[in-house]
Amino acid sequence: MHPHLHTKDNRGCEEVMAALDECHAQGFMHKVLGNCNGAKREVNKCLRAERLERTAKNREKAKEKKERIQRVWKEIDEES
Repeated sequence: MHPHLHTKDNRGCEEVMAALDECHAQGFMHKVLGNCNGAKREVNKCLRAERLERTAKNREKAKEKKERIQRVWKEIDEES
């Protein structure tokens, strides 16, 4: 399973998602026979790359915030 496809976080994967949508539009039997598996794998790879990029940015922000908070508390302790 994958998250909702058409969100603001997945803008970089629109082409591969469109290819998957087109494949699914070809009918139920087309999907059942595995003809969309390649497109699905490409969507999964793209979504994974997007998620890894997002988590790396979030991790960096959290690290900066933690360091800033530690500096503020250190200043407060020194002034006390």
